[in-house]
Amino acid sequence: MHSISRARRLRAGALTVLASACAAACTTAYAADAAEDTEVREQAQSQAQARTPTRVQTLGIVRVDGGAPTSLPSRIPTTMEGVTGEDIARDINATDAEDALKYLPSLVVRKRYIGDYNHAVLSTRASGTGNSARSLVYADGILLSNLLGNGATFAPRWGLVSPEEIARVDVMYGPFSAAYSGNAVGAVVDYQTRMPTRFEAHARVGYSHQPNDLYGHQQDDDAKQASASIGSAAGAFSWWLHAGRTDSEGQPQTFANRSLSASAPVAGAVPVTGAVAGLNRNNQPWLLLGSGTQYDTVQDQAKVKLAYDFEPGLRAMYVFGLWSNDSDGRSQSFLQDANGRTIDHRAGGGITQPVSIDGKGYTLGASDFPQTRDELEHRMHAVSLKRRVRDGLGWEVSGSLYDYLADRSRAYAPTSTAANAGRLTDQAGTGWNTLSAKLTWTPDGSDHTIDAGVSQEQFQLRTRVSSLTDWRAGDAGALTSRFDGDTRVRAAFAQDAWAFAPDWTAVLGLRGEHWQSFDGVKQSTTNLRNHPSRAQTAWSPKAALSYGLSEQWVIKASTGRAVRFPTVSELFQGGFNAAGQFINNDPNLKAERSWTSELSAEWTGQDRDALRVTLFHEDSRDALYSQLNVATNANTVQNIDRIRTRGAELSGTAGLPQGVTLTGSVTFADSIILANAGYATVPGDTIGKWQPRVPRWRATLLAQWQARDNLSLSLGARYSGKQFSTLDNSDVNGFAYMAASKYFTVDVRAQWKIDRQWTLAAGVDNLNNYQYWNFHPYPGRTFQVEARWDY
Repeated sequence: MHSISRARRLRAGALTVLASACAAACTTAYAADAAEDTEVREQAQSQAQARTPTRVQTLGIVRVDGGAPTSLPSRIPTTMEGVTGEDIARDINATDAEDALKYLPSLVVRKRYIGDYNHAVLSTRASGTGNSARSLVYADGILLSNLLGNGATFAPRWGLVSPEEIARVDVMYGPFSAAYSGNAVGAVVDYQTRMPTRFEAHARVGYSHQPNDLYGHQQDDDAKQASASIGSAAGAFSWWLHAGRTDSEGQPQTFANRSLSASAPVAGAVPVTGAVAGLNRNNQPWLLLGSGTQYDTVQDQAKVKLAYDFEPGLRAMYVFGLWSNDSDGRSQSFLQDANGRTIDHRAGGGITQPVSIDGKGYTLGASDFPQTRDELEHRMHAVSLKRRVRDGLGWEVSGSLYDYLADRSRAYAPTSTAANAGRLTDQAGTGWNTLSAKLTWTPDGSDHTIDAGVSQEQFQLRTRVSSLTDWRAGDAGALTSRFDGDTRVRAAFAQDAWAFAPDWTAVLGLRGEHWQSFDGVKQSTTNLRNHPSRAQTAWSPKAALSYGLSEQWVIKASTGRAVRFPTVSELFQGGFNAAGQFINNDPNLKAERSWTSELSAEWTGQDRDALRVTLFHEDSRDALYSQLNVATNANTVQNIDRIRTRGAELSGTAGLPQGVTLTGSVTFADSIILANAGYATVPGDTIGKWQPRVPRWRATLLAQWQARDNLSLSLGARYSGKQFSTLDNSDVNGFAYMAASKYFTVDVRAQWKIDRQWTLAAGVDNLNNYQYWNFHPYPGRTFQVEARWDY
């Protein structure tokens, strides 16, 4: 623990130094800025326009052109939504980068607390929060999606983007661009961050407070944040430095529980009170005995961005990011004896404790009260060279590396001979790297715009699990299990946007991918298995057609195939049962194949007024889910034969009198399992059931009022209907631990610009304090305040 504290002090000191440097530099620069003439200011504005990608909608096909690196192709043939950094700062209580997506149509991020680093998965129209590998997240063209696996613990690396550096966020729905892999089947989220055009500096401090009384246990969960940024541009060179810290306490995430016992207490059982009676997700009576996995998290983020313009429109850029996380997960028993003493599994001096509740016998164990300690340090490098489209030609080459420099998770796991024993899971060496080259070409006098490119993405899993005699600070002992493996995808794509007639545009694309898995190893204390290499080639055609009915109305149809290959964790991260059989994963999984189509009508009016109606359809074969493997009697990732999703989405923005703007959306999705050779309990019990965590209805509403030039107020609302977490939909009670519930929450925010430099904001998320669940409990009513200083 001393090493963690020392590291935290060092990082805090670095943040203080950066903030001091900002203040000192700003004092010096202020005098220089006062003498800056109008010509220089106009030049800076011109540079800003050149460096910021423009987005122009022509006949329903969004055109993207700019000097900054981005994952987006030059022509986007599908539904697109977005939000600017200015809108985020004004209207949204954004403590983390993923909060920028709060009110966009059909998107839900499973964020459980501020700074949630391992469960904040993105959900889309036809994909639930357990399907992290069915969407892609980029920042400045750098892959942030964690495609090492598919599930709650493989959330995008949101922490490498701070809310205050966001210039804009764009979301492209569906797999309709050939520029992306099959992981884009749900959506592609593309963050564009700011680069300075003149000297600037920023600082932000924020505080959040969540009073929590879940199950009658009152506690206050607070979060503190601080960040500072400084950057400048001189001639062809521009740079940006950022550092930030989040110190967050989350509400409990897990709960010790027991079904009602019919047995009498054993001799020596301690009579206790405090157990909370309730119904589990199957609507069966149970008792909750305590809370667990309450995280105390300290995260530090540092980023350096350097850019050099060799000539107008030709830019080289380097990005370095460092993210660290120190987290302690605590537990607390609800049980007390007659003297008011808290009773857990250690109360009698051993590692188990028999208790008596209402005259029935139960036994408490170490697994009821988990304790964990995570020490993570990840780093990212990215380079790019981009030529903005000029004389009909533009191109970009880029590469990135994401490395688990350190990734240690300690867990309490006592034995009868070692009361403080545990296990260490070390993933150092895990990570991914990407390489890509792409071009955009519009031949002279042609109605065609061609995007083409090649790419490679490689993911490597390195997991070592060792025993610990001292779970808190002990050195790694004997190796108990090991999971290694790599996957690689090499791809080429071409896409042609053809304005073949007045008011008509067609986009045709084809993507070819060659996937490989290799060096797969699973090891336990008694078993070792090396898996043979595998390879597969897949082709994914895409097509879109748009027609301009009038100046305001556009009709657009899109269709595309997506092939989502198994992730390295789905293939190799598992184990062995007592018989030596593989469990939890399958090295022979098939790729998931989806055909997705949509038909949209879009209307664009005055100012920001807009309306879109979209019908969508997705047919997925060999969908990847965890379900019972009868041969091993363990839940294992398997292919589900067919899932079909049909739905409609309505999205719009309207300007009202008195400076009020309304933005909202409604989504209906009917997502059904049509065929499945496997089952949850008995054959056929999943057929005709809803796809897990895809509700029928979702809706958002955001009202923004510019009350005065320097005062803005916003009111947001989010709704999600009934959903299930299990393939057989047996979890009929959504409002329970391990279930998924409907919800309706209301958020408010006020922003006051005191002067040119100072801004204050305050807000409340979940103002109505709606208690809702997605396996874990979501946050309750949370108060937030922040102060920003911008120069």
